[in-house]
Amino acid sequence: MKERLGVLVVALMLLLLASCGGRGQGGSEDPEVSRVGLIPNQNPEKVEAEYAPFGEYLSDRLGREVELFVPTSYNAVVEAMANDELDLAYFGGLTYVQARERANVSPLVTEINPRTGDTTYRSLIIVPANSPIQEVGELEGGTFAFGSVSSTSGSLYPAIMLRDAGIDYRTDLEEKTYTGGHDATAQAVAHGRVEGGGIEDRILYRLQEEGTVEEGSVRAIEESDPIEGYPWVVRDNLPDDLKEEITQSFLDIQDPALLDLLRAAGYERVQAEDYDYVEEQARELDLLTAES
Repeated sequence: MKERLGVLVVALMLLLLASCGGRGQGGSEDPEVSRVGLIPNQNPEKVEAEYAPFGEYLSDRLGREVELFVPTSYNAVVEAMANDELDLAYFGGLTYVQARERANVSPLVTEINPRTGDTTYRSLIIVPANSPIQEVGELEGGTFAFGSVSSTSGSLYPAIMLRDAGIDYRTDLEEKTYTGGHDATAQAVAHGRVEGGGIEDRILYRLQEEGTVEEGSVRAIEESDPIEGYPWVVRDNLPDDLKEEITQSFLDIQDPALLDLLRAAGYERVQAEDYDYVEEQARELDLLTAES
């Protein structure tokens, strides 16, 4: 009787361990459903709708279901990746280095920018078109709109450009606002609710092309140095062959409609060290652990 009871206990323990072997348990995993996170650099519902065809493409390539996850904040994507609730995520450079502080993750690829022909883009500081301000230094003591506090081109690089003009964003502005997205920042500047704002150049051009932001309503007074593109990032405990399948899925995209949707001319591999400058600057500007 005792032997039978002992066997039953062992069997129950093995069953319990098996049932706990899903996400977040460490080791190499091959999930049946791949969860993909996207930063909400614009309205989250708009981002999810735009990326639906990409989700279908990735599902076909990987032979598994793909679920898209677009939260209301950048930090929520970092949290989900840190908790092993995502397999793949599309981060900005800053959100990637925030994530790698808390989780074992690696970048795979980034898009080739159709406007530049390489993997970089830029951040802009913009003012209302009719503003008398001509140089960044004139924004000292003024009002300024950032996007999300965790945005590379909407927060970190504007803070760098302000610093280079002698303005500490933490102490030298009368008021700073975090709008949550580039589209909201553009609107705040265009309608004169703030004296200046930080925005990604590609998004501003797109908003103007779509008519969301009226052409000629804002004016750029400074642009950043080139910024390495948004990385697609995986958690390290995925199987190596799955990581390579995902990477190859990006490198093989040739459909013009899908590339246009992804606003890419193609993809290139990236390495963790490509984002070391972002981490260094984020530490200096107290943005590495920012939450928004």
